[in-house]
Amino acid sequence: MKAAIYTQYGPPEVVSLQEVDTPTPKIREVLIRVHATTVNRTDSAIRNADNLLTRLFSGPLKPRFKTLGNEFAGEVEAVGPEVTSLRIGDKVFGYNDTRFGAHAEYMTMRENGAITTLPAGLSYQEAAPITEGAHYALSNIRAARIKKGQRVLVNGATGGIGSAAVQLIKYLGAEVTAVCSTPYMELVRSLGADEVIDYTTTDFTALDQTFDVVFDAVGKSSFDQCKQLLTENGIYLSTELGRNSENILLALTTPLLGGKKVLFPIPSINQDDVKFFKELIEQKKYKPVIDRTYPLEQIVEAYRYVETGQKIGNVVITLSAQE
Repeated sequence: MKAAIYTQYGPPEVVSLQEVDTPTPKIREVLIRVHATTVNRTDSAIRNADNLLTRLFSGPLKPRFKTLGNEFAGEVEAVGPEVTSLRIGDKVFGYNDTRFGAHAEYMTMRENGAITTLPAGLSYQEAAPITEGAHYALSNIRAARIKKGQRVLVNGATGGIGSAAVQLIKYLGAEVTAVCSTPYMELVRSLGADEVIDYTTTDFTALDQTFDVVFDAVGKSSFDQCKQLLTENGIYLSTELGRNSENILLALTTPLLGGKKVLFPIPSINQDDVKFFKELIEQKKYKPVIDRTYPLEQIVEAYRYVETGQKIGNVVITLSAQE
């Protein structure tokens, strides 16, 4: 099968297409013929491996996972022993950030992992970007216990995480103030934002308003900058470690002090979460934003674009097996 392989950490150019053996599903695993996947911040961070925490996970000197790709949508091609919940021919989507492997024509997945059947009416290309940004957003939303009636500010509302966060927070009934650039204000409003702030003309950290939660979905602010925006017991969330990894330290200390605090949850996803996203899509409460689509043969170009920091929503990769 054809797969995007990298054997050393570095820029997008370390990735190349190669012919490798098709995996065989083991006990309680299924073999998926991948029709669409994505390139996202997680893939780029693992491939670059420019910090110690990443290398502890992905391999200290060289990559443990030679084929990246955590999101996928495809068709069950074969099933291993003792598989009961999925059948050959099932159309599925999901997420795998423990072994990756979606940047290839075939991948294996445990049947009880973060996988379920496609939402009704969605193509593989539309289904592939459902999980990555949404599960990061959901992990932060759950940690902050965002609920109906609260006021939440989302910075970076056009990214994969931010665009999902706006929709999920609105689903919960909270009021959303979203921050983005001028060309995308209408897009963000269409996602459900109650108020949209153009960061090219307004510094959101200087707003004369307070919020129960400030969620920086692009990690470009800090707790110190946003503290004045928080209510007495307000919560600051960020998707990045912060300067000198300060967000981890602050998440360990500020909850002990009372009042305003930083939370830095470890993101997780399971099958129930994927089924939840499927239900929201079928209820038309959530839809991943797609920016660009590339064929697998142009995956290096896709990485380059993602790493400009200018992508809107998600970048999808299609494979030759598209139907």
